[in-house]
Amino acid sequence: CLVDLQTALYELCWHVIQGNLKVDVAASLLADVMVSADPTGCLEEKHKRDHFTQLVGACLICVPDGMLKERLDPETLESLGLIKQAQQFNQKIVYECRSDQDEFFIPLIKSYMCEHQTLCHMLGFKFKFHQEPNGETPSSLYHIAAALLQHNLIALEDLYVHLLPLDSSIVEEHKRAILEAKQIARKLTMVLVPSEKTEDKEKEKEKEEEKNEKPPDNQKLGLLEALLRIGDWQHAQSIMDQMPAFYATSHKDIAIALCQLLHLIVEPLYRRAAVPKGAKGRLMMPLWNKQAPRPAESFDDLSRDVFTMLCYLGPHLSHDPILFAKIVRLGKSFMKEYQSESRQDTKDKMDSLLSCFLSIADQVLLPSLSLMECNACMSEELWGFFKLFPYQHRYRLYGQWKNETYGNHPLLVKIKAQTVDRAKYIMKRLTKENVKPSGRQIGKLSHSNPTILFDYILSQIQWYDNLITPVVDSLKYLTSLNYDVLAYCIIEALANPEKEKMKHDDTTISSWLQSLASLCGAVFRKYPIELAGLLQYVTNQLKAGKSFDLLILKEVVQKMAGIEITDEMTVEQLEAMTGGEQLKAEGGYFGQIRNTKKSSQRLKDALLDHELALPLCLLMAQQRNGVVFSEGGEKHLKLVGKLYDQCHDTLVQFGGFLASNLSTEDYIKRVPSVDVLCNQFHTPHDAAFFLSRPMYAHQILSKYDELKKAEKGNRQQQKVHKYIAACEQIMAPVHEAVVSLHLPRVWDDLRPQFYATFWSLTMYDLAVPHNAYDREVNKLKMQIKAIDENTEMPLNKKKKEKERCTALQDKLQEEEKKQLEHVQRVLHRLKLEKDNWLLAKSTKNETITKFLQLCIFPRCVFSAIDAVYCARFVELVHQQKTPNFCTLLCYDRVFSDIIYTVASCTENESRRYGRFLCCMLETVTRWHSDRAIYEKECGNYPGFLTIFRASGFDGGNKADQLDYENFRHVVHKWHYKLTKASVHCLETGEYTHIRNILIVLTKILPWYPKVLNLGQALECRVHKICQEEKEKRPDLYALAMGYSGQLKGRKVHMVPENEFHQKEQPVRSATLSRLVGMDTMMSALDKSQAAQKTASKNSTAASKVSSSNGSSTPNRYCTQVPTLHAAQAQNDVLLSSLI
Repeated sequence: CLVDLQTALYELCWHVIQGNLKVDVAASLLADVMVSADPTGCLEEKHKRDHFTQLVGACLICVPDGMLKERLDPETLESLGLIKQAQQFNQKIVYECRSDQDEFFIPLIKSYMCEHQTLCHMLGFKFKFHQEPNGETPSSLYHIAAALLQHNLIALEDLYVHLLPLDSSIVEEHKRAILEAKQIARKLTMVLVPSEKTEDKEKEKEKEEEKNEKPPDNQKLGLLEALLRIGDWQHAQSIMDQMPAFYATSHKDIAIALCQLLHLIVEPLYRRAAVPKGAKGRLMMPLWNKQAPRPAESFDDLSRDVFTMLCYLGPHLSHDPILFAKIVRLGKSFMKEYQSESRQDTKDKMDSLLSCFLSIADQVLLPSLSLMECNACMSEELWGFFKLFPYQHRYRLYGQWKNETYGNHPLLVKIKAQTVDRAKYIMKRLTKENVKPSGRQIGKLSHSNPTILFDYILSQIQWYDNLITPVVDSLKYLTSLNYDVLAYCIIEALANPEKEKMKHDDTTISSWLQSLASLCGAVFRKYPIELAGLLQYVTNQLKAGKSFDLLILKEVVQKMAGIEITDEMTVEQLEAMTGGEQLKAEGGYFGQIRNTKKSSQRLKDALLDHELALPLCLLMAQQRNGVVFSEGGEKHLKLVGKLYDQCHDTLVQFGGFLASNLSTEDYIKRVPSVDVLCNQFHTPHDAAFFLSRPMYAHQILSKYDELKKAEKGNRQQQKVHKYIAACEQIMAPVHEAVVSLHLPRVWDDLRPQFYATFWSLTMYDLAVPHNAYDREVNKLKMQIKAIDENTEMPLNKKKKEKERCTALQDKLQEEEKKQLEHVQRVLHRLKLEKDNWLLAKSTKNETITKFLQLCIFPRCVFSAIDAVYCARFVELVHQQKTPNFCTLLCYDRVFSDIIYTVASCTENESRRYGRFLCCMLETVTRWHSDRAIYEKECGNYPGFLTIFRASGFDGGNKADQLDYENFRHVVHKWHYKLTKASVHCLETGEYTHIRNILIVLTKILPWYPKVLNLGQALECRVHKICQEEKEKRPDLYALAMGYSGQLKGRKVHMVPENEFHQKEQPVRSATLSRLVGMDTMMSALDKSQAAQKTASKNSTAASKVSSSNGSSTPNRYCTQVPTLHAAQAQNDVLLSSLI
């Protein structure tokens, strides 16, 4: 019998192995054998029953328990441990045992069930049975209920009432979760003592243990999961609508089921449109049932179900990074189609899909990223999608993410608190020494929650500016998306309405704004962050009449382009700034900022791509006056001056950047003509010419090159003529354009050609700074020598450094040669033009007045280079022997009374004005120092005529020239006038007067005072200022002390008055006689041209000339040309007591 049994089993197994019999059929046969062996007829024979049970138990390895459940009685199954309770198992329906056979049971139920309500009550009874305290509803029951719902055999409303927990309980649970999350967040931000921390940790442990206990069975969520598994989205959506937002998907099983359903729907579209090149991926089979949502074949199909499902999923898409990547790639593919679409009607239809993708990014993608722990790949993937949006859309998304999203979900509330807590930990330990490890920690934290991290980091930088350098260095581990978020966070911090941009004393800009500006410059230079948003923010602030944020633009241009703006330049730096671009870069700035080529290009591209270059220039030019007349208001005068200087300096810096980085075509295309700038855009004249000047230079050089190519000739004379022809062609329209800038009678004395020439030239055109070139070349030679002597440097590095220095040396020498040729051409051009510069239809006095008001004074305070240019231009006009130009009168007007000019200057303008006076005094002192020099440079020049003849200057009558000794008298008079004006300003007690005159005096110290008694008078008054201002105004005290110390050092270079000029024996007070004599001499100059004008007439004339200036800038220079007359001498006597 045993052998037969073995043979039968062997044959059964062999048939399965040969493939003649299926495994499940063989298992079924074995199960039938078990059932046939069931000793149901001899229940009393317990030992036989036990033997049977043991036999079945031993066969469980090879017989599926599901088949045994179908064939054996419940008592046997209970004794085998296959079911818990025989009574409970008796209530199972057959379908529940084979829940995977929907295709068999559903049609069967449809055929035999007459009442849907009856079936619903049966299911409800089954669900009720499992609602006991420790009961667990089987998954098969959920599946049956879901299948019956999907095929409309029961109604959801009828079944829903049988399920637990109640909706009210779910709402309460959700509220508790939010409250608990907020409490955790609050605790993380509180400062706790160690004992409290220990107690809190113990409580948290207890709560965690409670959570780890098995949660009560939620039948509604179980049914929801089953519905999602079979693809019944309609009923699943109805259940989720009964619950709080994202409550259902906050349970991982639900979220994963919904993600799986989404995978199946988007699969065809993803395979067609979004799979990256080279990627294969895992193919997914669609759902078999017809009631499941249809797969998406086009982007329009996404709006049918996919977008809705994603909105229900919310931040819990984080459970499926693969689906996250698929959605992002679909969005990227859609954006490319959208951007390439040329037909407007199709694009309009696609706009609704664009809105949907933006909503998904806001409600799903970014919140999900916050819950993904340190997933840099997803961050980069998302940036591939986001970078296709304009920055306005991106920043809107970041704003929602930062300020709203974290408050909508309990999980995100906790994540935010944990991120801040971790950020505090890192920032407390961040130093220059541990930048690398700290940077890695910052990078990891930023991949998921950049907005929260950067918000905290920026708040720390606003308090501690010494963190800027280590923070900038530690940001190198960020993703592209994180850099973009950082730009948004910086702009948001700058625009914070709760922050005051002025300190409490209302005289200085707040330190937090200065810190953020410095950070902007450093971060945007070092990392590839888009600049458009920041530049647009500055532009919008200027449009709103707010100039504080120009500090940001100033820092960005300085760091990214290496262009510094400072009035504290040394003489050597200033000299280098008059050369070419290479000399400027090497010797013109305090810190040589290298490797700015890429960052400069990025800044230029951002300005050109978003058309912000010209608007920023115009707004800055207009805002200078806005600072004073609109923005000034109740602000302290000191702050108004600082804001004006900041606005002006940024304009000069920004204009310099555009001039050196934009191509000729780009510049000409964007900058309109000077008359359009002044008349249509109401740009002040000085700023209009500043913007136009590079354009003229570019155009002249282009035309010159064109003429050289057209006619080949290498002779220098031919080249000069071609250059002059190019100038005439380019500048002729400019000469016509400037006529509209002033009233017609202005042109009675100044020719438009002269006016345009003055404003269009620069120091680069007038002189070659040979000393500066030699200095930089010598430095490079010393560097090469030091490299050769350095034994520690590797050979390959030595070679590279020497090649760099040699190449730089060659560039400088080539640049010097090029500038020399250019200056020679310009001087030749000016020599030919000079006869037509000044008409002098009115008096010489009037001509000089207009020249000073419309040319010299506006430009000499524009920049340090312009200050030098103005002084050199006056000297050049004199050297060219320009007809109708009285050099003596011009210098007299400049030196005679500087009170009004000094009083109307800002702090930086005072420095520039002082530099201008210094250069003018340098020339005068050179003429004063030696008779031979005077005779050579002034003796036979029309600028020193004392009598103006109608026949013009013949150059032969020495009697009409101012002789050397009389010139020395005049120079002494100018020194005296400067002393008088300086003492007056120091005695006013006005902050601006005192500060400005001390700045001017410091600047002109190399050439003034030269007379001992005048120096003593100044020293006495400055000493008094030091005593008076020590406690009251420390900044004035510091200025006065600084000047006083330098003045004492210059005493050795001062001479007595009789050595400075030959003093005649006075009939009355020496001082009075001298002043009257000099005034008489200057009056004679005026009388030779016209009748001596009184002071009141001069004031009237000056105001009329001022009104003729069409600029929107009030002319501050109309009062700077005082007339000397005898009444002034009485006031001069008052000063003699000080001398």
